[in-house]
Amino acid sequence: MKVVLFCGGLGMRMRDGVTNAPKPMAMIGDRPLLWHVMRYYAHYGHTEFVLCLGYGASAVKDFFLSYDETRSNDFVLEGAGRQIELFKTDISDWRITFVDTGLHSAIGERLRRVRRFVADEEMFLANYADVFTNAPLPDMVSRFASSNALISLLAVPPTSSHHVVDVGEDGLITQVTPVRDLRQWENGGFFVIRSEIFDYLNEGEDLVEDVIVRLVPQGRVLAYPHKGYWSPADTVKERAQLEEMFHRGNCPWMVWDPERSGQSAAATSAEVLALRDSAVVRA
Repeated sequence: MKVVLFCGGLGMRMRDGVTNAPKPMAMIGDRPLLWHVMRYYAHYGHTEFVLCLGYGASAVKDFFLSYDETRSNDFVLEGAGRQIELFKTDISDWRITFVDTGLHSAIGERLRRVRRFVADEEMFLANYADVFTNAPLPDMVSRFASSNALISLLAVPPTSSHHVVDVGEDGLITQVTPVRDLRQWENGGFFVIRSEIFDYLNEGEDLVEDVIVRLVPQGRVLAYPHKGYWSPADTVKERAQLEEMFHRGNCPWMVWDPERSGQSAAATSAEVLALRDSAVVRA
């Protein structure tokens, strides 16, 4: 299945006063946020990507045009640096389409502008370029495929550390509840979509606030509740937390790396094909 990734927003909450790089290019370890999201999908065999670009498009393009496999893979150097033997590769089987979808476009409009690349697909995947999870993607897709929904999303518990309070008529607080304990769910991204969605998507609209809101009364929106790991990277603080986790080797979202993710070492069929024992040689 093709994967559409929305990576063209300004990401003002991510600004640290040091760099103007677009949010999806903020680094977690030796790779940007965007790469981690793409690697999650590739782990499950989905390696054809459509990137909806906007702000900082050149930074995204330059990263892949000058991609260095040695940054995240073990290798052998021979011939005074003229020959590199990689033990495995990250993106050799990826196909990436780069599309300028506007500087200020809403998510729905970005999706509408890449319609020609996915319209022939019965279903496709879509996501923000800055959210991580260890949710089982094959199960998400399977549940959606067996439903009548036009779109599904990952539903996650609220991540806020704040508290809500109930206030009586006399102004006294009667109850304090952590936001995370509310019986509510957040939109966690990781959409699975039928191409019929384009019949409901108008120019300039947002995917969630316009299209999904219209489809909910029709019973065409499915949620995949997930209480496992999920994390956004909307702010500098959240990115710093992810960076700290990476350096501790505690990376639940890295499902392709059993040692770091803590997941089973059993590889998917896609992983077996990608990591077969023949080494990759780059001259």
